[in-house]
Amino acid sequence: MTTRRMLLCACLMLAANPFPAAARVNLNVDIGVAPPPAEVEVVPESRPGYTWAPGYWSWEDGRHVWSKGRWLEERPGYTWAPEHWEHRGRMWHFEEGTWQRAEHPEHNGHNHRRG
Repeated sequence: MTTRRMLLCACLMLAANPFPAAARVNLNVDIGVAPPPAEVEVVPESRPGYTWAPGYWSWEDGRHVWSKGRWLEERPGYTWAPEHWEHRGRMWHFEEGTWQRAEHPEHNGHNHRRG
């Protein structure tokens, strides 16, 4: 089943689901092809109230496709863990980016990652 077809099925299931719109669908991607080296991105000047999410390689239609970095509105008390690939045995597993609760109480929610 292609990634596009899986996403379509997930969207249809979500649309038919009575859960709130905030529900999240996670699709696991495990492939036998290593991602290419990350592309070099020029990170724009910091934006107050935003966190930089670096670009990453996604997997679409049987190939790696570069997804450019972007600004995300900050969530006080959280840090952004960016999308990335993990090597697991002979496979590569894609981990979605996610907000994670800051571990240190002195953390003020600012996490301006630079590519």
